[in-house]
Amino acid sequence: MAANTTPIFSATPAIGLSDATPILTANTTTDLTAGTIYLLFTADATDGSYIDKIIIQPIGTNVATAGRLWINNGATTGTATNNTQFKDFTLAATTVSQVVAIGNTEVTLGFALPAGYRIYMTLGTTVAAGFKSTVVAGNY
Repeated sequence: MAANTTPIFSATPAIGLSDATPILTANTTTDLTAGTIYLLFTADATDGSYIDKIIIQPIGTNVATAGRLWINNGATTGTATNNTQFKDFTLAATTVSQVVAIGNTEVTLGFALPAGYRIYMTLGTTVAAGFKSTVVAGNY
């Protein structure tokens, strides 16, 4: 049962942080069933979560690539019907600098994710330095 229902608000903040591995290896599959995939966020197991946005920060010099976001229903990604690609976006080429900001890409989402569902990310082209992600969300 949701914690706040009239209107519904997040009960607790939730931040999804990249793990130690940068997002950098390409995956050109069209159904998320194979290749390198990066888990960005898992919704609260009981009541789900509200996903506000994802911030993708380059961590060095990279070629331009496409970023793709996927929703998984919490089951294995190896079954195509458990996954859907819902958003793609361009990640511009970047050059590392110690005096000029590289900039980031902010992907606005603004939707509720059911309990246990996950958000994954893939890249269209392998990059050199990679990216880190921060998911700004709230648990119900």
